Amino acid sequence: MDIEIIKGRARIVSDIRHFFSQRHVLEVDTPILSRAAPTAPYLESFKTEFIPMGSIDKASYYLQTSPEFAMKVLLAGGSGSIYQIAKVFRNGERGRLHSPEFTMLEWYRPELNLEELMDEVAALLQTITSYSESVRFSYKEVFSQYLNINVLVCSKDELQKLAIKKLPSFSGDFYLDRDGWLELLMSQVIEPELASLKKPVFIYNFPASQAQLAKVKLDNDGEQVAARFELYAGGLEVANGYDELLDAKELRKRFEYDNQQRLKLGKAEMPIDEKLLAAMEFGFTSLYRSGIRT
Repeated sequence: MDIEIIKGRARIVSDIRHFFSQRHVLEVDTPILSRAAPTAPYLESFKTEFIPMGSIDKASYYLQTSPEFAMKVLLAGGSGSIYQIAKVFRNGERGRLHSPEFTMLEWYRPELNLEELMDEVAALLQTITSYSESVRFSYKEVFSQYLNINVLVCSKDELQKLAIKKLPSFSGDFYLDRDGWLELLMSQVIEPELASLKKPVFIYNFPASQAQLAKVKLDNDGEQVAARFELYAGGLEVANGYDELLDAKELRKRFEYDNQQRLKLGKAEMPIDEKLLAAMEFGFTSLYRSGIRT
């Protein structure tokens, strides 16, 4: 590897630690191995077996795809604002912009709201890069501006027809669910438009179907949206943030639904993180999280 890249990375890590130190955010280090794993159908975990010395029994462990579940357990224990620069692992990822092993910056700020968290992400980006000030649009706004469609109420068929019109290389019988067509239009049509703005762009208020681990709320038009954002820079998604769902019962329902979707796709069912759900039962009032993939 180029020594200048190594030095540059070291400077960025040092700047990140200084940034959070100034804000009194505690650095933590959580385990990489876990008995549970994310249930999201789009994520694949690395799996290994632990065999105690002198035993024939074995237990399955998973390499973390993100440190978020372990960090939430610390938050439930009263840690306050925390961050971590963690090695994470995702099976199946490959390409110029993806790797099965990479570094993720993850942090949690119970005292901030989602708008303030976006402010902090923007401030961090300006601290460690040469990017200018950012702009912000709702998910609905960018689909309206670039594709002339109300993305929160349109049908899957409308999205499919639009995608085939904008991307003729996709055949009419190409199958995706509604969120799949949304992701295709976002990545292939809208993201290049965002890159042309030559500045970081926050996209917030995603469709409720893409809430993942975020709360669902009503936007100014009374339509359900996910309380989360993504940050695009250079046309690429580099960070995301959530107003975290803290209802353990609802979270379990989402995990179980994810596993049902995994089975339909022919993928393995994943063990649910009971420690996380127990932490949620312990109680939070509010929790805002952001993560940057580096």
